[in-house]
Amino acid sequence: MTLRGPEALASLEEAMRDIRREEDEISKRLARSSERIAKIKESEAELFRQLARLKLDPSVQPELDGSLSSAELRARETLKGHAKNVEKAERAIAELEAERTSLVEQRNSALTRLTERQEALKALDSQQSARLQADPEYLALRRTAEEMGEIAEQSIRKTEMAETDREQKGKPYRDDPLFMYLWDAGYGTSSYRANNLVRFFDGMVARLVDYHKARPNYAMLNELPLRLREHAERQEENAQAAEARLETWRETAVDEAGGKPLRDEITRIQADIEQVDAGIVTIEDRRDAAAQALQDLAEGRDPAFHTATTELAAALEREDLKTLLAEARRTRTSQDDTIIAQIDEARARMREEDGETREQRDRLKILAARRRELEDIQWEFKKQRFDDPRSSFREDKLVGDLLNDFLRGGISASSYWDHWRRSQDWAVGGSQSANTGSRRPSKASPWADGGASTFPWPDSSFGGGSSRKSKPSGGFGGGWGGSSGNSGGGFSRPRTGSSGTRKHTGFKTGGGF
Repeated sequence: MTLRGPEALASLEEAMRDIRREEDEISKRLARSSERIAKIKESEAELFRQLARLKLDPSVQPELDGSLSSAELRARETLKGHAKNVEKAERAIAELEAERTSLVEQRNSALTRLTERQEALKALDSQQSARLQADPEYLALRRTAEEMGEIAEQSIRKTEMAETDREQKGKPYRDDPLFMYLWDAGYGTSSYRANNLVRFFDGMVARLVDYHKARPNYAMLNELPLRLREHAERQEENAQAAEARLETWRETAVDEAGGKPLRDEITRIQADIEQVDAGIVTIEDRRDAAAQALQDLAEGRDPAFHTATTELAAALEREDLKTLLAEARRTRTSQDDTIIAQIDEARARMREEDGETREQRDRLKILAARRRELEDIQWEFKKQRFDDPRSSFREDKLVGDLLNDFLRGGISASSYWDHWRRSQDWAVGGSQSANTGSRRPSKASPWADGGASTFPWPDSSFGGGSSRKSKPSGGFGGGWGGSSGNSGGGFSRPRTGSSGTRKHTGFKTGGGF
């Protein structure tokens, strides 16, 4: 079962929404957990005050109570401000997410318009293709292009045979160290430089290996492929020029039938999509920064909140409080037992909260890494124009098992992207029986009934006028605007700020999304 480009991008977008939604939920849980921990410490401080009133001399109680109360008061006031900051950060993320959703909807709408214009141009192209089959001048031009294409292909085949001969038949020469010594020295040519003594001994070596007879043969083996390659390139240029003339003829025919406004509108829509994509990147980076700010708040890295909670924790770890608790455990009364049990319960809850918080923090790091990697993949996907309606993928598990493997850390982002690239193809429609044009990649349409077409493939490098259809070359690149990207290696998505690193981590997760 094949997967169409727009459907594939929609599946990636859905996975992205799931990741962001879980990120937001975890950040909120972490923020609430930090607040719960602070409140547990407040209740623990109150319990110690109660214990002090029971166990300590009244003259000692005010000093201890004052220390706890001041730390507790600062923590309580800071907690109020912290909660407001968390709410503000959550609103900022929600607003940015709404902006991004709006841009995605704009993009989808533009892509729908693009599909409609492409279909209209496809129909017009088919009409003109049928009409041109009865045009003698066009048919003559097409025959010329076909003949030049065949000549170019024959030249390439001869060149490849000569290169094979050079490798196979030249091996005995290259394996002979004496012959290669004379060859590298330029013996027997105007480039040979040596004194009389060396010349004398080189002459003896040359007679020994029959160099004067072997050198022309080896020179021919090396020279012929070069000359044939030059000839083949000239023939290829001639064939491409003939195809360009054929393309111009067809383009003019479609223009006269109303195709130019459609092509111009397609270009405008593509520019709009490129602009929307740039806007999405900006929003994603701003959202990434907002998510990091919320995460800092959630993990208690706000300086004021951190200072207040640290002071309260330090107050609860005072030596006199430890002594007080130890004394209460030794001389237990019913009142002591109640307070001690509540302190123990508060500390047990604190440990549980700390354990869950560590797990949630680790999960949040994994999610952030996956989100950035998926943003990179989405960017490359759109830049390669894989979401074009004519783009398809042979493996539907790209949005099933393989997507789950990637999200769980089973495969890397680069490996997952390679699966997409290997699976991608451009759908070819229309009759191929009449398509007898040149066999080299061209700018032809996948819908042409014969020869080249006025409608370009997304990367303007191949199409239906060619029986030897190729995919976009190189690594990443070839976006809506036709700009070139990196030719392999890493992802090319631009990023801003400190969160812009694309160091793809090796996080592994035990569960699914």
